[in-house]
Amino acid sequence: MTTELRVRPGDRPDARRLRSWLRRTRRRHRETSLGDLFTDTYVLVLFCGMYGWAVFDGVRDYLGSPSGRQGDPGDRYWIGVAAALTVVGLAWRGLRAVGPLVVAPAAQSWVVSSPVDRRAWLLPRFVGLLVAAFAGGGLLGLASAAATGGGGAHRLAGSATAGAACATAAVAVAVVAQASPRTSGWVRVLDRALFGAGAAVAAMVVVGHLAGRSVPPPAGSVIGVVALVAWPPAVTAVVLAYRALPFVDRASLAAGAQAAGAAAGATVMLDPSILTDLVESRRWRSIGRVASRRFRPLGRFGVLVQAELWRPVRHPSALVVWAALLLTTYAVAVALPGSAGPAQVVLGFLAAGRLTGGLRAVNRSAGLRRALGGGDTLVTLAHLVVPAVAVVVWYAASLPAVRSGVGVIDGVLVLGTVAAAYRAGTRPPMTYGGPAADTPFGMIPVDLVRQVVRGPDVVGALVVAQMLWG
Repeated sequence: MTTELRVRPGDRPDARRLRSWLRRTRRRHRETSLGDLFTDTYVLVLFCGMYGWAVFDGVRDYLGSPSGRQGDPGDRYWIGVAAALTVVGLAWRGLRAVGPLVVAPAAQSWVVSSPVDRRAWLLPRFVGLLVAAFAGGGLLGLASAAATGGGGAHRLAGSATAGAACATAAVAVAVVAQASPRTSGWVRVLDRALFGAGAAVAAMVVVGHLAGRSVPPPAGSVIGVVALVAWPPAVTAVVLAYRALPFVDRASLAAGAQAAGAAAGATVMLDPSILTDLVESRRWRSIGRVASRRFRPLGRFGVLVQAELWRPVRHPSALVVWAALLLTTYAVAVALPGSAGPAQVVLGFLAAGRLTGGLRAVNRSAGLRRALGGGDTLVTLAHLVVPAVAVVVWYAASLPAVRSGVGVIDGVLVLGTVAAAYRAGTRPPMTYGGPAADTPFGMIPVDLVRQVVRGPDVVGALVVAQMLWG
């Protein structure tokens, strides 16, 4: 068997022959057997099934329990529509960040840079993405309808079909966007339109609820209509994506591979900073250039605080997310009144985390702290002022969604949320050589768990205190 891929002079390498040759070459250097591959696949499917069923069963039991009391059916319906639009928007943004077509670094250097037929090389990955989107969207739609008490078999089938169609269309449109030479046009308009529509629907429901009016759900099976209407656009998007495969350039494939590698590394190493640092870097690079401004001479502490105040002004996405999370708190209070307290704590922690970029930056760089001067305590406190003020404003704005008066528990929650944001923002780099405890369930890496839950552990304690107080 020859080890060379022979191509006639002037001819383009055939993608199928090249793929077969690479497969044979890899097989000679592969140390794992086919049984090991099946074992890894079985373990992955088993864990996904176990945790997926645990989430499904937990949501279903909570919605059926007295503590999970639900609001008006019309309000819950439209809040569900807003949540679906937001989830689609988040999925679209994730697909844009990852690619969705991704190739390994070796393939980027040795295959994609060659004159091989780009469509033939990317087609298996494209088909695999469509199959995964079809299956995953269908299962997600089916699980959502079953967990929320979707009704009969026709409702479950309609939800599964609608989920599969929407997921397939999203992946296909993302491939078209990846092949587009300009990413600042309809791609960003679609992104913002989904979030804007979801926020508008949620705001309509919240304002109507505060005014004592409820918007009734539409008559008939809307899920069935969506399942029928969504398939023609999905098929059209798949055809357009197939035609766009030759125009997917190497730069977009490399950017997607970088994001996918960071996400995989953050998951395997249990270190979210691997992914968040990449996202933060891309976010600031997207600004382009900014105009420098003079700070008022208020001392070292005052200048550092002013610099932190300009951070959300120069990139206002943190303030937009802060307002969206506040609206989400009121939407949860309308749809699931029993979950308003825990939602206030968890979403408040997430909102504060969006404003701790400076705290994370100075904590991870000793050189930056030495350049700023003044001691570590002064630098840390200066970068904690903005998140602390944001937490106070958050609880003042979200308090009407939870209770009518102010009590001691609110002061505890404010201080606890600031402490949680501080612990999460000052998390040191991950270490993997700590002690482990031998339990009846096996070896548990205590030190690794302690590092992972640094910050969310305080949030969990605050949620328990909120539920006990209520």
